[in-house]
Amino acid sequence: MAWNEPGGGKNNNDKDPWGNNNRGNQGPPDLDEAVKQLMDKLNGMFGGKKPSGPNGGGNESSGLGPIIAVAVIGLAIFLGYNAFYQIDEQNRGVVLTLGKYSSTKGPGLQVIAPLFQTLEVVNVTEVRNATLKELMLTQDENVVEVAMEVQYRVVDPVAFSLRVEAPEQSLAHAAESALRHEVGSTDMDPILTSGRTLLAANIRDRLQTYMTDYETGIEIDKINIKEAAAPQQVKAAFDDVQSAKLDKERYMNEAEAYANTVVPEARGKAQRMLEEANAYKEQVIAQAEGEADRFTKLHKEYRKAPRVTRERLYLDSISKVYGNASKVMVDVEGGNNMMYLPLDKIMDNNKRARIDEADSGSVDIDSITNRVVEELRQRQASRREGR
Repeated sequence: MAWNEPGGGKNNNDKDPWGNNNRGNQGPPDLDEAVKQLMDKLNGMFGGKKPSGPNGGGNESSGLGPIIAVAVIGLAIFLGYNAFYQIDEQNRGVVLTLGKYSSTKGPGLQVIAPLFQTLEVVNVTEVRNATLKELMLTQDENVVEVAMEVQYRVVDPVAFSLRVEAPEQSLAHAAESALRHEVGSTDMDPILTSGRTLLAANIRDRLQTYMTDYETGIEIDKINIKEAAAPQQVKAAFDDVQSAKLDKERYMNEAEAYANTVVPEARGKAQRMLEEANAYKEQVIAQAEGEADRFTKLHKEYRKAPRVTRERLYLDSISKVYGNASKVMVDVEGGNNMMYLPLDKIMDNNKRARIDEADSGSVDIDSITNRVVEELRQRQASRREGR
C-alpha cells in the first residue's frame, strides 16, 4: 500500500522517502523541507555534518579524503610519464610552450612541462619518397605520361613543423607544378629518349626553389624520372611513329656510309683522269713543239740541199715502213717473185711481243710458241705457192 494511504499507522513513517515523521498521514510533504533534507544528505556525503534528529545524530566523516589522494597520485604519475621524452639520434624535438615555439631538443633524455608544453618529434635523417604520375602536354603539343619519384629530407624541423600546415602535401603540389612547367617547355622526343637526365635536373632545381620560398624546411635530394611514355590509348600509333623514325635514321646512316665510300672513290678517279688529261696535254704539246722544231730545221736543210734531203726523207720513210714488216718480197726480173722470210726479224718481233706481255703482267709461252709455228707454216705455204 502507498505510504500516504490512510490507516498506514506506524509503518507509514517508514515508507516516507523524505523522512517526514511528524506530519503523519496528512497530505504530501512540504517541498522546502524536502530540498533541505536533500542538501543535508549531500553535505554528509562530502564531509559535512548531519543535523541532529530522530533518525540522525552526531558527525560522520566521509570517504572524500582517500579519493582526493588517489586523484593526486594519478595526476602525479600522468605528469611524470608525459614530462620525460627519449629522442633518438636521427630525430629532433620541437618544443611549444602554450602553442608558441620555445626551443629545439637534440638527441637524449629531455624533460618538458606537460600541462604547458608539447613536444613534436621530427626525423631529420630519413630520406623520404613522394611519387607522382600525370599526363603532361609537351612543347610540341604531344601528350606524354610521366611517372616521377621525389627523394627529400627534412633539414629544418622548426620550419617543417610550424611554417607550413601540410608540408608534404605542399611538396606534392609543388612537384606537380615543376613537372608541368619543365615538360611543357620541352619537346616530346628528348623526354622519351636521352633528355630525361636534364629534365630531372631542371625539375629538382625548380622544386627546391619552391620549397625554399615556401619555408617548408625540406631539401630535395634527387628526382627520378621512372617512366615517360605515350598514353595507352595511342601507344600503338606512337610505336609506329617511333619505328618509322628509327627506320629513317637507319636509312640516313646507311646512305651516309655509302656516300662516304663512293664520294672519295669518285673524287680519286676524277683526280686521276684530270692528271692523265694534263699529262696527255703536256705530251701532245711537247710532241707538237718537237715536230714543229724538227720540221723547221728540216726545212732549212731542204732549202740548202733539196735532192739529198728528199732522198734522205724517202729512205727514212721506207726504213720505218719495212722495219715493222716480217715479210720481204723479192722481185726477180724475168722470173717468179720470191718470198723472203727474215728469221731475225721474226725473232725480234716475238721478243718485243714477249716484252709487251711481260709489261702487261701476263706471259703465255704456249700461245707465243703456237703463234711462231703458225707463222712458219704460213710462210712455207706461201713459198710453195710462189714456186
